[in-house]
Amino acid sequence: MSVVIGAGGTGGHIYPGLALAEALLRAVPSAVISFVGTTRGLESDLIPGAGHRLHTVDMIPFDPALGARRFLLPAALLKSGAQCRAILRAQRAHIAIGMGGYPSAPVILGARLAGLPSLIHESNAVPGRANQFAARLTPHLAVAFDHSRAHLAGGENALTTGMPIAAPLAALDRPTLREQARRALDVPEGARLLLVNGGSLGAARLTEAAVGLAHRWRERTDVHLLIKTGPAALEQTRRRLDDSPVARAVPYLDRMDLAYAAADLVVCRAGAATVAELATTGVPAILVPYPHAPGDHQTHNARVLSDAGAGLLLPDAETTTERLEALTAPLLADPARLAAMSGAAEPGPHARAADLLAARVVELASTSKEYTA
Repeated sequence: MSVVIGAGGTGGHIYPGLALAEALLRAVPSAVISFVGTTRGLESDLIPGAGHRLHTVDMIPFDPALGARRFLLPAALLKSGAQCRAILRAQRAHIAIGMGGYPSAPVILGARLAGLPSLIHESNAVPGRANQFAARLTPHLAVAFDHSRAHLAGGENALTTGMPIAAPLAALDRPTLREQARRALDVPEGARLLLVNGGSLGAARLTEAAVGLAHRWRERTDVHLLIKTGPAALEQTRRRLDDSPVARAVPYLDRMDLAYAAADLVVCRAGAATVAELATTGVPAILVPYPHAPGDHQTHNARVLSDAGAGLLLPDAETTTERLEALTAPLLADPARLAAMSGAAEPGPHARAADLLAARVVELASTSKEYTA
């Protein structure tokens, strides 16, 4: 079985694609899986790093901020769609999958041109522009949240799978892994860990507030901050922390299972993958939705946890050091409330989502004739 997955731009699209690839290989160990992306996103590092082949195409984002360049989008889509058709032929693909993000749309277009079955998975509560377009090219839809259905053409027939997450997170036992995780992350003995996670590229607003918090808490020994900055902001953040004894900045966390097991509280953006991981692992969170997300979908994502009592929603514009301290300090000092927030999370279908989506992919692939050039 040959499967081509379109996923790129940010980790929020790439990691679910990688989780799907893992599940497909569990279901069909002989499957041949490759990815389509561009040279501008994180996929150039993450997908080859996970051991998968990455094909690149000349697609551009579905972004209103492009201004006059938005008129280049139709031509880019047609060109990259043709490139994807050629990739599907070369891979002798049985099915194409779009996981969202701008590399996803040309994969679905390429499958339409090649006469192959295709499927899209929408991870956000409010679908992105690429999947809103791609949903018009395939009848096979899957969503992480039921809320997405109303925003997709044909969404009433979509399969709700949840968000595919990596196997170590789906099976995470925080209490069992906690001490090992704290040692691996150099968390001081007896300190409560505040994990600040701005997503795969970091978040300047969260990093700024966290650095201020590190200066305020510099003399404390009962708390520790682990700040994931993204690669671009790492050196500047480390200089500003000035060898703080209470905080450490890292560009990236390749073992999120350890990070979640060690953390007492997370401050983070509200991408769909992050929300699904938090719901599944039961880590209490303060969620700061990215304010420029299409359709404000991160606020909708965050409410899945805040409405359940598993997290607090903090608007981006209000995310200052002062406000962050006012929210985090009482929580870190109240283990009973943290435990209640952890228990309030509704795991939902996310732990099983990758296998459920993989089963649907295998089913659709079985309807495809072997493709030959």
